[in-house]
Amino acid sequence: MNGAIRQAPSITVIKPRAGWQIINFKELKEYRDLFFFLVWRDIKILYAQTILGFAWAILNPLLQIIIFTLVFGRVAKVYTDGIPYVLFSTVAIIPWAYMSQAMTQSSQSLVQGQQMLGKVYFPRLIFPITPVLARMVDFGISLLIVVCVVFYYRVVPTQNLLLLPLFVLLMMSVSAGVGMWLSAMAIRFRDVRFAMQFVIRLLMYSAPIVYSASSISKTFRMIYSLNPIVCVIEGIRACLLGTPIPWAYIWPGIVTTTILLASGALYFKRFERIFADVI
Repeated sequence: MNGAIRQAPSITVIKPRAGWQIINFKELKEYRDLFFFLVWRDIKILYAQTILGFAWAILNPLLQIIIFTLVFGRVAKVYTDGIPYVLFSTVAIIPWAYMSQAMTQSSQSLVQGQQMLGKVYFPRLIFPITPVLARMVDFGISLLIVVCVVFYYRVVPTQNLLLLPLFVLLMMSVSAGVGMWLSAMAIRFRDVRFAMQFVIRLLMYSAPIVYSASSISKTFRMIYSLNPIVCVIEGIRACLLGTPIPWAYIWPGIVTTTILLASGALYFKRFERIFADVI
């Protein structure tokens, strides 16, 4: 024979998997560059072409703190376990501002990224997780408010501060779990976008953000503590203010958060194969 036989080029066929699937962490690692790019893109366009820029990360929660202090602290005189209301609300509004924004953006991440879904393959799980990570920049900047308020009231840090990373991780996990559930649902049901405004308001008043968890009747405290946002808010408040950590609210919240995160991932992976078809 005059020449070598040419081998046919190898072709990789990607097919959707049916049934329930677990998260393929190896695949996510292979697409870490795309993951980093999408997070960095969200950070850059967050306040693009704005006059105040990242100052909005401070201004938005600061306005909420002022309004809540006037309405609930001065007018309604909500009980706060003897903690000054400005201090009480600040350490709760900062994590809540992160969670509400992360959940809202994560729920619409697939719909907003629909142009990419049908063009190239990559783990779709990247979409709802991206806002969860990108919003951490806002959270980090807004912590300056907490530092200033804590310093003004001369709060002495305690060993509780060592547990703060745990509750920050829980805060991100709750946002990711809700984001995965709602983003997968938003592809099929566009009502999610309209319902989110009501859901966010409902979640805010279902957690001890403007009131103390101790004001809840003992009869309903166990049910109340199943709300994972209660775990996050009460945990972060105890870490920053040095008050005793209310483990009675923490452990049920950790269990609920774990279930929310795992079920959200399973539900997302279950319907991942139809995203490109129904978008």
